[in-house]
Amino acid sequence: MNPTRTRIDATRWHWQHGPIDLILGADGEPAALESAYATCWARFVDVLPELVGELKLLRQPLPVDAALHECPLQGAVARRMWSACHPHRARFITPMAAVAGSVADELIGAFARERITRAYINNGGDIAFHLTEGRQYRVGVFADLSQSLAKMQRADGMGLDANLTLDAGMPIRGIATSGWRGRSFSVGIADSVTVLARDAASADAAATMIANAVNLDHAGIVRMPASSLKDDTDLGDQLVTVDVPTLPQPLVDFALARGVEAAQRLLERGLIAGAALFLQGRVRTAGMHRPDALLATHRAHLTTEAPCSKYAAC
Repeated sequence: MNPTRTRIDATRWHWQHGPIDLILGADGEPAALESAYATCWARFVDVLPELVGELKLLRQPLPVDAALHECPLQGAVARRMWSACHPHRARFITPMAAVAGSVADELIGAFARERITRAYINNGGDIAFHLTEGRQYRVGVFADLSQSLAKMQRADGMGLDANLTLDAGMPIRGIATSGWRGRSFSVGIADSVTVLARDAASADAAATMIANAVNLDHAGIVRMPASSLKDDTDLGDQLVTVDVPTLPQPLVDFALARGVEAAQRLLERGLIAGAALFLQGRVRTAGMHRPDALLATHRAHLTTEAPCSKYAAC
């Protein structure tokens, strides 16, 4: 399959190459934007072949005793994936846990040039940002994708499940989401976990681990070997969540509390800046209580019945 690109409007594009599906947006002087998009496209067309060439290694779990400098991968995106997952190697994780965020991080660099004020690359909900002084993005989070269009059309804006303001002065350039309802498998039962971090790759890996931690044993939860659902999965025969029944509120709170504990450990290590965890109409946050918190609004009782959170940046 050849890479394709379609202009959405004057500042946004849709690019696709196999499983990589991007929405790109940027603001700046027209000549600078044209040059940046050309540079970004030239890099984009090579990313998928590079990853396929190292796919066998990318599907292997990181050894617990592996040092950071012992990365066996060669490509820039592949090495970025490995590095983002390295802090989580005490538990099962493969570099594939950070693939979407790493691709976004690799490509956003094309916009770090004069006369471009801000840019974002949204890779299926995992987003990398470029922001210059005084610039910001408002990011709307929808935990229920089935109702996202109706929510976006609401004039009062209260259809958002969360409203983030990302300012250039904040040390955060990546947002990522994971959960059992998303496009990737999850060991846990979170509808979605949204993570803020210094880059999209770090957010991607951390969201995977926190979503896995939102978990409990319950007879009604349906789990199947990942290999029975997808032949080429990096998770092998590990059991992944395929259905979660309506749970009593105490169990929902218990599962969310386990996820918050995992998020707090990552906060203490400086690996993330914050996280929002959604499960069956409930939300918990970690790191969002600080004065520089990005979670501007959230409701205590949310409807989160569809896949992972997605974003609308403006």
